[in-house]
Amino acid sequence: MKMKSLLYVIATMVITASGAAHSAERIPDDQAVRNVVLVHGAFADGSGWRGVYDELTGRGYRVTIVQNPLTSLAADVAATKRILDRQDGPTLLVGHSYGGTVITEAGVDPKVAGLVYVSALAPDVGESTGSQFNDIPPPPEFVIETQEDGFGFVDLEQFRAGFAGDTSEADSAFLRDSQVPINMAIFDTRVTQAAWKSKPSWAVIATQDKAIDPALLRHTAKRIGAKVEEVDASHVPFISQPKAVADAVDRAARGASR
Repeated sequence: MKMKSLLYVIATMVITASGAAHSAERIPDDQAVRNVVLVHGAFADGSGWRGVYDELTGRGYRVTIVQNPLTSLAADVAATKRILDRQDGPTLLVGHSYGGTVITEAGVDPKVAGLVYVSALAPDVGESTGSQFNDIPPPPEFVIETQEDGFGFVDLEQFRAGFAGDTSEADSAFLRDSQVPINMAIFDTRVTQAAWKSKPSWAVIATQDKAIDPALLRHTAKRIGAKVEEVDASHVPFISQPKAVADAVDRAARGASR
């Protein structure tokens, strides 16, 4: 009986302590930016954001995830705007990789209070996703195979090295075998609007990125005037280090609320 009582007390203390730690992380009741929209990039879908989603919703954010069709830039921007239309107030728009191009175009929406680029590209008006690599090409580990129909996949043999080097073998294999092909014509589509010119921006740079050279990520962040945070991760820090990415998004949302 005494042992059961002791275990009960210990369990209560653990629950109380974890609850206090969690409540300390929650966003203030009066914080303006409480909505976050997450936009995935090429060769993936929105499910990769699950860890970031769990972190942010646990802090009190309303988080919605876009599912890009990856058939055209216009279709992906439309998918993002469809989600933005459902937001009930100021929203932080977060994009990964090619998703950075999408939020650059879609982010002019009046509901968008700020932009977060996670290992992402940020073209200017008249530039395309592909043109970002003219001066700093992708690392040799990143290989795309284009099919006869014009859609591309990341090479199966090089997938982990080029895309998800710091994930487990099991997670990398799942990402490899569930990858979503992208219409390669998207990479030549020029952006018509650049939201980062009028919206505050933040950049999460993965220092071990083998899909986009970190030098290009740093150059891009400097050009758009983004506040930079670096994470020791591969191209998919939102999967391998979801808390670090969520922390960066949280700080951006708080910053955009001022």
